[in-house]
Amino acid sequence: MSNIKCIGILTSGGDAPGMNAAIRAVTRAAIYHGMNVKGIYRGYKGLITNEILDFKTQDVSNIIQRGGTILKTARSEEFRTIEGRAKAYENMKAHGIDALVVIGGDGSLTGARIFAQEYDIPIIGLPGTIDNDLYGTDSTIGYDTALNTIVSAVDKIRDTASSHDRLFFIEVMGREAGFLALNGAIAGGAEAAIIPEYMFEKDQLAETIENGFRKTKNSSIVLVAESELTGGAMGVAERVKKEYPQFDVRVTILGHVQRGGTPTANDRILASRMGVAAIDALMEDQRNVMIGIDNDKIVYVPFSKAIKEHKPIDAKLVDDLHMLSI
Repeated sequence: MSNIKCIGILTSGGDAPGMNAAIRAVTRAAIYHGMNVKGIYRGYKGLITNEILDFKTQDVSNIIQRGGTILKTARSEEFRTIEGRAKAYENMKAHGIDALVVIGGDGSLTGARIFAQEYDIPIIGLPGTIDNDLYGTDSTIGYDTALNTIVSAVDKIRDTASSHDRLFFIEVMGREAGFLALNGAIAGGAEAAIIPEYMFEKDQLAETIENGFRKTKNSSIVLVAESELTGGAMGVAERVKKEYPQFDVRVTILGHVQRGGTPTANDRILASRMGVAAIDALMEDQRNVMIGIDNDKIVYVPFSKAIKEHKPIDAKLVDDLHMLSI
């Protein structure tokens, strides 16, 4: 059994719906097992500036349904430096913190990996990102909620697209990952998705239009992943105006609306399971691992794999979308 008596918990990077459910689960599971809990505000920045408070079970009451993160989040350039991490470690030790639970995406887990190696600290990561781009887990905290937000927006935009015989390009988040765009397109009944994973293999725009995807429809919706590779919805729309001037084109960029809102039941359950699993992992003397979900089973994924290995898109889903768009 582990000798850990006190854990610190922080959220870092972009916020994601379900982070509060994870904070609640980690806090209560730790207290259940006799540990003290410290809430670290504003991520790694707060660890450096000593924004650290005791957390009791009542501090996480009535938060499971809330979006965002009660611990706040921030990006910290100082934590990227040796000096910044030294300050963070000094504050951590001053508060008696033996281990950390870090909730965030690949940047947050990269910072955790470096910090853990430098100071031999047990750190457990929870995948909190709407992008669903971390290797080793079927889903990340916040992804399901963001996907539902996208589908709701697509449903509304289709009403306008149909009324005006228009071609809508809807830009969704995901950075260099097309999970939100592809699955949002399938769930929303869109005609196509333009995703970065296939930019070097084929001209997705030309393939979509030249295959005659509007032969039986008076309106169309295409989801575009926000990425330098795709050019985003604005870039795709500009190209259509030049190469296919017969289309009446409109663009909608969903932006940060995808990050907010009440987390879905799936995200609350996922975050709760992962939060409990983080404490289980520490009690088993695990360190430098991310909690993942694989075929509905909790798994431990080394930081090196979660961060560095590429999470592939299911090519069958791309074929399915093409089939369903006729």
